[in-house]
Amino acid sequence: MSTPTPTLPRWMLRGRDLLFDLVIVAVVGSASVIAGGAYGMVGIVHGVLMALPLLARRRFPAATFAVVALLAAAQLLAGDTFTLLPHDVAIFVALYSAVKYAHRAWVGFAALGVTLFGCFAAAVLLSPTGPDQPWLDRYVLTLAASVTIGVTLLGLTVRIRHLYVRSLEERAATAERERDHLARIAVVEERGRIARELHDIIAHSLSVMIVHADGGRFALDRDPERTRAALTTIGATGREALGEMRQLIDVLRHPERSADAVVERPRGALDQVGEAVAKARSAGLAVEFAVTGTAPEVPDGVALAVYRIVQESLTNVLKHAGERATARVAITYTRQAITIEVVDDGGRRAATAAAPALTNVTPLPLPAAALPAGGHGLIGMRERAGLYGGEFTAGARLDGGWQVRASIPLTMAAAA
Repeated sequence: MSTPTPTLPRWMLRGRDLLFDLVIVAVVGSASVIAGGAYGMVGIVHGVLMALPLLARRRFPAATFAVVALLAAAQLLAGDTFTLLPHDVAIFVALYSAVKYAHRAWVGFAALGVTLFGCFAAAVLLSPTGPDQPWLDRYVLTLAASVTIGVTLLGLTVRIRHLYVRSLEERAATAERERDHLARIAVVEERGRIARELHDIIAHSLSVMIVHADGGRFALDRDPERTRAALTTIGATGREALGEMRQLIDVLRHPERSADAVVERPRGALDQVGEAVAKARSAGLAVEFAVTGTAPEVPDGVALAVYRIVQESLTNVLKHAGERATARVAITYTRQAITIEVVDDGGRRAATAAAPALTNVTPLPLPAAALPAGGHGLIGMRERAGLYGGEFTAGARLDGGWQVRASIPLTMAAAA
């Protein structure tokens, strides 16, 4: 595995660039001093003035080229005293900077046109009556035109490479931000799953335990056997809830583990929906349970969703409908979907009339308002159904009571 190349701090990069530009200015300025014999102090000053703007070539490339080009034009218009000087190389440095660093690409091409025009204008303006060996100046200027094109191509190549590297860096930064964003989304979703499981465990288990505790208290003197059975159910329900709570705590201690992977019921949980019905019956609720069709092979998450929807619906009946309520759980398996329907009568019918038709279990005495109201059960059931592309509806019935209906398509479930 290759070791990543370390990146220098920004201040070190800026210091390195500044040092490099100072070296360029020093070389161009020194060249004007060395060749200043032909023009004296005027040539030296001209060379220094062409060198100093190069300090700003990275930040202000267009302005730097404009200043250097104007100084070169002044040199060109000097007439009979015109000649090429070493510090004229500043025009190529400014051209390279304009092509590479300008925000707009057209600035570099405009600088190329100006430089070529200057080179050929200088070659035309040179006359035989000028300085010695004017043909040499024409040759040098023609060569300068070729160098101008070469410098432009070099700057354009470096610019494209720089933009490519920057695009790779931006792409990597975007990928890193997306990865962090997805990680945060995953954390939120995991917390939501844990919250749903906590609600299901606590709401269902405590509801059953409260029902049995209150029923056992009322039956303590009249029916000790029923009180003993109620205490047994309370202990079993509490141990089961404690075990599931420990599993969820293990998820919180080990973030790499999934809540669904820990708390999902074993495979075949569709066949275990009857356990939720049996627990509701043991809590004193008269429940009729009907299954139509054959349970298909589905992912564990779908089976858990069906189990929790039935469990939460019956828990809500225990909470809100009272001891005179009766409920009916109907699960329909088809090739297209799994349909869950839980209906209660709201406790309107007499328990003595309804219970024999639905179940042989005699409900324990339950005082009014024994269970607390409120919660997020409906939201949790809707989220579980929506997770697999299903539909969920819940509401009051016209003839009293409450109805919960959920449908989970098997195509979406298989994809999930």
